[in-house]
Amino acid sequence: MYASALISNSIPPLRSTDAVQKALDRLSDFKLNHLPLLKDNQYLGLVAEEDLIEIRDPQQDLESSSLTLLHSFVYPDAHVYDVIRLFNQLNLSVVPVLDYSKNYLGVISVHSIIGYTSDIFAVKDPGGIIVLEISNRNNSLSHMAQIVEADNAQILSSYVQSFSDSTKLEVTLKINKTELSGIIASFERYDYQVKAVFNSTATDEGTEDRFNSFMNYLNV
Repeated sequence: MYASALISNSIPPLRSTDAVQKALDRLSDFKLNHLPLLKDNQYLGLVAEEDLIEIRDPQQDLESSSLTLLHSFVYPDAHVYDVIRLFNQLNLSVVPVLDYSKNYLGVISVHSIIGYTSDIFAVKDPGGIIVLEISNRNNSLSHMAQIVEADNAQILSSYVQSFSDSTKLEVTLKINKTELSGIIASFERYDYQVKAVFNSTATDEGTEDRFNSFMNYLNV
């Protein structure tokens, strides 16, 4: 998915003529820590709440305020993974999207990213979760899929986590069934180490836990 598909037009940008108090109110309304600042339709940078609250005169306009702006943005054809990386690296709550003439198109909010990530990891779909620990030389998703499909099931989503001090990988598989005993036995028969299993036919709380752990890992 491209950044253009995640643009939200419901979050209006700040204008250089807006008062500091207006900026603070808008940040509060949308529960954000950053908003883009425009002059005409040209993007000047991101305004941070922590800078605004240091300004003594709340009626002062933003253009005449001594603000440190973050000049971060993506182009509309940026991949969503690059957007997530920017959120993580700079601890942002929004990422502006500009065209190649540097005209402002809109923003991607952290709320949109969480919703998108929830969809691609099938968080809302019922099913079970198997966490495998494997060697980085044995990372064959096609083989894992064959094992799952042999039990008349499918992998709804997957992700891999590596560790800087280890050659091991942690592979998390979301599967479209909650009775996982046969699949677990098959993985163990092929010498996969089953590190953890989560399954609940009622609320699928295991999925929510794994999703929340993943979002904490991204630090979004």
